[in-house]
Amino acid sequence: MPGGQDRGSSIRPPAVAGMFYPADPAQCRRLARRLVEGDGGGAAAETAVSPTASSGEATRWLGGIVPHAGWIASGAVAGQSLRALAASTREAPPQLVVVFGAVHTPIDMPLAALDSHARWAVPGGDSTVRQELGAKLTESSDLFAVDDRFHDREHAVEVELPLIQVAWPDVEVLPVEVPLVDDAPEIGRRTARQVAAAGLSALFLASSDLTHYGPSYRFAPAGIGPQGLAWAKDNDRRVLGLVTALAFDRVVPEVRQRANACGGGAIAAMLSACRELGATRATVLRHTNSFETLAGVAPQRPVDAVGYAAVVVG
Repeated sequence: MPGGQDRGSSIRPPAVAGMFYPADPAQCRRLARRLVEGDGGGAAAETAVSPTASSGEATRWLGGIVPHAGWIASGAVAGQSLRALAASTREAPPQLVVVFGAVHTPIDMPLAALDSHARWAVPGGDSTVRQELGAKLTESSDLFAVDDRFHDREHAVEVELPLIQVAWPDVEVLPVEVPLVDDAPEIGRRTARQVAAAGLSALFLASSDLTHYGPSYRFAPAGIGPQGLAWAKDNDRRVLGLVTALAFDRVVPEVRQRANACGGGAIAAMLSACRELGATRATVLRHTNSFETLAGVAPQRPVDAVGYAAVVVG
């Protein structure tokens, strides 16, 4: 496969340490722990919902959405998702975390991209890749391919790994880049079935931000200023409504039409995987944007913003 290699013992080095999150191992581990344990700061949540079922019983979550911007902007939101997931799996931690990632690499790719590495290194620790599961996916379906070009410089999976390592020390991972394609739900479904066939307990994450609004992103249909950012949050709510309805088959068309997520394929795959394994509900724990989260640390003019949400599914 293009950019791929035989699966062996190679290590994928960090690509965005020092830019999206700290490069110093001790600082990275310390901040990751703060974010996952709930002392990461950030703006007040627009939505803050207790992750319990209507009966009052705790839900065992199967997956969720985590944003992937620099930790200064979205780390606390990602930490909130992982904190809820970790709490629900405390008695039986997962053996595997599948990370469906948004695709930022400007190469046309109609398939889900796996990578060839045995481990991914981040400051302070490595994550072991469940290579045999990736091999099963590529052998059993033409929806998957090994292509390191989609992982070498991609940040969507990498920025989550130090947080995952805090939430579940030593858990294995499977990085999967999912483009905005009609087959995204089937990619999630096939992944869930292979996980089940392997007898693994797993969590499924979609690493995605929401609407990228403003002149910096060449997307400002409602104008520049507070009214534009308000429109962008409403635009986010459209796709979050589909998420809470578990309408995985409608996510890709919605994102194509409204540009309200950078990882629409990843979200559709995650929802489909969770639904395949019995999920019946999704909860938005927090919905905010970079304008709000940066207000206390690096205030911005109300011009550009990226939406973020912490979501759990189970």
